[in-house]
Amino acid sequence: MVPSIAAGPSAARRAVLIRRVRWFVGATITYNVIEAIVAITAGTVASSTALIGFGLDSIVEVSSAAAVAWQFTATDPRRRERAALRVIAVSFFALAGYVGVESLRALFAGTRPEHSTVGLALAALSLAIMPMLSVAQRRAGRELGSVSAVADSKQTLICTYLSAVLLVGLAVNSLFGWWWADSAAALVIAVVAAKEGRDAWRGRSCCTPVIAGPPGPSDRCTDSGCADGR
Repeated sequence: MVPSIAAGPSAARRAVLIRRVRWFVGATITYNVIEAIVAITAGTVASSTALIGFGLDSIVEVSSAAAVAWQFTATDPRRRERAALRVIAVSFFALAGYVGVESLRALFAGTRPEHSTVGLALAALSLAIMPMLSVAQRRAGRELGSVSAVADSKQTLICTYLSAVLLVGLAVNSLFGWWWADSAAALVIAVVAAKEGRDAWRGRSCCTPVIAGPPGPSDRCTDSGCADGR
């Protein structure tokens, strides 16, 4: 009995998937540029570390998406996989470092952020938009076998979580005057960013579709990259 062979997508299908990834990346970049400008401006006005951190996370997402866009301009995107993952990881680490320091500084200094209607509206909007973009890109990336595309989609999903954290932090501060909730939300953003930076740095290009034999455990693509957790 001949064992089944897990073939990768056909050339035509790969072309479709690559176009989809490019479109998702373009949409992500466009939205996050606007999101960053609005969040950082509103955060500065309201003295909100969490809102500024959220805006900086948007810049990280832009750099991540730009790295994936650069990767997929190549004839063979897999050759640029590792470099793209490194850019994503370094962007996460930079965000974690800055937001972590600023949130602790705000806590110890007792900085009291003001109410931000713009920040609340932005967090709610991102909470609605980001999950759709993330799911669509992750599906295309997994079928294509691209660890970097999956990592970038996961970063977009993280924006959803951070939107929820930001929304709660801003709402609690506005409703109850719990000024420390803003810095606490920022610390959550920093911790999540550090974890995702570590995961991206450890990423392997193991999600390449298998064409020469049955797939092993390390060939399966998961949300964090590889099935074996490397």
